[in-house]
Amino acid sequence: MNILVINPGGTSTKVSIFQDKKEIFKKNIKHTQDDLNDFKTVFEQYKYRKDLILNTLKENDLSINSFNCVVGRGGLMKAIKGGTYYVNEKMIEDLRNAISGEHASNLGAVLAKNIAEEINVPSFVVDPVSVDEFQDISRITGLSDIEKASWLHSLNHKAVCRKVAEEMGGKYEDYNFIVAHLGSGISIVAHNNGQMIDGSGGRSDGPFSPERSGGLLTYPLIKLCYSGKYTLEEMVNKVSNIGGMYDYLGTKDMIEIENMIENGDKKAKLIMDAFIYQVSKEISMYGASLLGKIDKIILTGGIAHSKLVTSKIANRISYMAPIKIIPGEMEMEALALGALRVLNGEEVAKIYN
Repeated sequence: MNILVINPGGTSTKVSIFQDKKEIFKKNIKHTQDDLNDFKTVFEQYKYRKDLILNTLKENDLSINSFNCVVGRGGLMKAIKGGTYYVNEKMIEDLRNAISGEHASNLGAVLAKNIAEEINVPSFVVDPVSVDEFQDISRITGLSDIEKASWLHSLNHKAVCRKVAEEMGGKYEDYNFIVAHLGSGISIVAHNNGQMIDGSGGRSDGPFSPERSGGLLTYPLIKLCYSGKYTLEEMVNKVSNIGGMYDYLGTKDMIEIENMIENGDKKAKLIMDAFIYQVSKEISMYGASLLGKIDKIILTGGIAHSKLVTSKIANRISYMAPIKIIPGEMEMEALALGALRVLNGEEVAKIYN
């Protein structure tokens, strides 16, 4: 099976071709801010990005007619269960209207569908950001005005779980995992027999990250919001983009921070130790979500390349379960494998409605 994979991001469009499980071509098409300035909404970038994809294939002598399907990264749509979904008009309408927010990933479905229609093959999205499988008790916050929602790195979470489950001789649905995705954003999730039943993400709760504040003390946060020091937009930016490591150390680069520590920077060491401490505490908390029945703890994301970080986390949490480290992310592979499961009859594609 030949599968075209499309993953639109804020400053890039990643394109891969898979023959079954093997990636045979990849290209990361970069976009400058000048390239995108003329577009008022994400959806207005559709033709621009589609033309770049088709030109990339043409320049590399890759025939569009060779694909058995096209799969795109799923965007911010309605809350849905995990799995592989056919792209339909309702999905595209919701993404075009940005019902859950504007994000470059909203283009994944429409790019996949329109290219697939030209060659009369199916189009899919796999485990989009809007996957929400929380238990009811996980949603209660302590204020009836606020309900906890699931906004996590679901594509990579579920991909690493499937990978580890296969290595263990079973399926994702057979095991309980705690997964910590460690990157510019952090998400830590309890996976119970194939469902993400509870989790935290760095925009609202959980540990701080290189650029996000994570969960904050409620009363001091309220006072800061009403202090007049920051506008609403500035506060959102502060907790989303310039919080965390950056707010303390002036950099989001974890390698730079490790170098600072090696050069004797005591503040950098304190902040790094606090980050590791918070991640470890958060992982431990989700042991309760799984009643202590944990088959494996998985550390993934870009920061999982750091032996300093992973070894110190392991030192704190190894009492809970064996630890598996899968550094980086496997989004392109995860998208291809989700489509392949449907094409091979291993999974039935779901309908978005």
